[in-house]
Amino acid sequence: MNLLLHMSDSHFGTERAAVLEALRRLIQDSRPALVVLSGDLTQRARPAQFAAARAFVASLPAPFLAIPGNHDIPLYALGVRLRAPYARYAAAFGNELEPVWSSAEWLVLGVNTTRWWRHKQGEVSPAQIERVAARLRQAAPGQARVVVVHQPMAVIDESDRRNLLRGHAQAAGAWAAAGAQLVLGGHIHLPYVRPLPEPGGRPLWVVQAGTAVSHRVRGDIPNSVNLLRRDGSADTCTTERWDYDATSGTFACHERQLLALRVPHAS
Repeated sequence: MNLLLHMSDSHFGTERAAVLEALRRLIQDSRPALVVLSGDLTQRARPAQFAAARAFVASLPAPFLAIPGNHDIPLYALGVRLRAPYARYAAAFGNELEPVWSSAEWLVLGVNTTRWWRHKQGEVSPAQIERVAARLRQAAPGQARVVVVHQPMAVIDESDRRNLLRGHAQAAGAWAAAGAQLVLGGHIHLPYVRPLPEPGGRPLWVVQAGTAVSHRVRGDIPNSVNLLRRDGSADTCTTERWDYDATSGTFACHERQLLALRVPHAS
């Protein structure tokens, strides 16, 4: 079970039926060990949208790990936003907002980077940074160490700097020191892979996903998801970006990168 599928920003309520079915087929064919959903499962945090998102993941032949995005907190239902911002999310996906999943090949740690008082921007607190670092230090030998956030830890377009996760620099330093190798995110509907360099060591890789199934694509970038593969080596991982092709009605591999993973220090 050496494969993860990473999807983000499904924005149920704006999903495209043909793309949704194509993604379901991709997951059925690839049989990942885990489906990772890095936030914005819904468009407006409405119960029917959460129900549709939950029905989709329940239909998949794989377990899932999900975290909320800023769209998963009600925007216009102000009473709910103030009193119980995650109640609708929890009704569909459970009360755990920072789930953990572990196998022989992977350790995947979810981090809730949303805040009810922020509309779009996210942040990670010092307590969250330390809690994740502590769990990373407990990883078993051979596990790829993955952290999942919603807002990006690094950007490639200057216009996206306003979307950077608040506290990202502190988090990157602490998590890299604790052995993190990959940080998965979404939020800006732009897929890319970029390193966060570490002096004297291998990088912490930022892996961003586009929008999985929503019509709210960014420019001419199609719907896309990521596949992450372990190839039997403890210090490498292959990332694949799979884009939706409207002509064939399927997802196809758009690009593939072999990443050199940082090797955690012995504890």
